[in-house]
Amino acid sequence: MTIVHMVLFRFKPEVTKEHKETFVRELKKLKNLSCVKDNRLIVGGPSITDPIERSKNFEFSLVSYHQDRAALDTYQASKEHKWVTETYLHPFKEDLCRFDFEVDPEDEYMCVPGVMPRDSKE
Repeated sequence: MTIVHMVLFRFKPEVTKEHKETFVRELKKLKNLSCVKDNRLIVGGPSITDPIERSKNFEFSLVSYHQDRAALDTYQASKEHKWVTETYLHPFKEDLCRFDFEVDPEDEYMCVPGVMPRDSKE
């Protein structure tokens, strides 16, 4: 069973563009942790939602995939994750929203790299 981990980030207004760019660069390195399924970790932003107000002023997002809850817990507890969040996020964040879920067995095929989408007529 795959776990999808999503986080939305909003920084305090005084945080510089350079700091945010460094945060994103360091966050992307977490894809190399063995607890991230097939290195599937994506960081995106800033939001291109139109109208922008629908983004609730969140600036960046992370989506990562993990084999199971234990792998997600390992990711959260890793020294690399703690370093990035303690150095570049927590002292500078205004808000954060985290949402994790288990992928339904019928959708699990979409979490396998290189697998073509199923025909919608099935």
